[in-house]
Amino acid sequence: MSSSKTKADTSAAKPLLISAGVALAAITLGLVSWQATAPADRDPADKVSAGSAPAAAPRNDTSAALQALARREAGDKLAVGRADAPVVLIEYSDFKCGYCGKFARDTEPELVKKYVDNGTLRIEWRNFPIFGAESEAAAKAAWAAGQQDRFAAFHAAAYADGSKDKGFAEPRLVELAREAGVPDIERFKADMAGEQAAAALKKDQEEGYRIGVTSTPSFLVNGKPIAGAQPLAAFTAAIAQAEAAAKQ
Repeated sequence: MSSSKTKADTSAAKPLLISAGVALAAITLGLVSWQATAPADRDPADKVSAGSAPAAAPRNDTSAALQALARREAGDKLAVGRADAPVVLIEYSDFKCGYCGKFARDTEPELVKKYVDNGTLRIEWRNFPIFGAESEAAAKAAWAAGQQDRFAAFHAAAYADGSKDKGFAEPRLVELAREAGVPDIERFKADMAGEQAAAALKKDQEEGYRIGVTSTPSFLVNGKPIAGAQPLAAFTAAIAQAEAAAKQ
């Protein structure tokens, strides 16, 4: 636990590195009260920094701005579901986060089966690594796998029970890519190390920092914040509410 906490504490400095433009956007948008929905048993090691969550609940204008974060890009390699689905769940996650793995294994497949397959829900992934260099490497690897349409398979392999304990050094990432069925491993390696992967990661991170994400996993369901790998019922209730609102 102490080593994970050290990594999390080190990563807490990263928001200080974002540009002045992003910082100004954060003030304009207002920070989301993720803590209001956080489970009581949240592991503090899964937080960017302790005590940094904003206190105020999002106002109506902030909720609209958060809902507008859904990219709905038809060619998004890190998304599943129809681009015009009435509900979009945005997930900010880290491959080294234990609670992210729990959500990926226990809850996400049920959401896909129940809501994505019938066109109600779209899930958009945002890479939000908070545990240092290996977290960032895994994020870039997932993006690279996505360029060959193997993001979902890589995601499943990286979040398999016990996978994170093996670490995410480059040989392990290549092993995961092979397990995920990435056809061109040399291209995968090049993409993982390329500028586009770094830019995509930076875009996701800055979005998360801008809206006040302080821990993983964090979610937006049509702009409504949900913090942590909560029970399936919490997500089904939020999706049902969002779907009903979208029909009005």
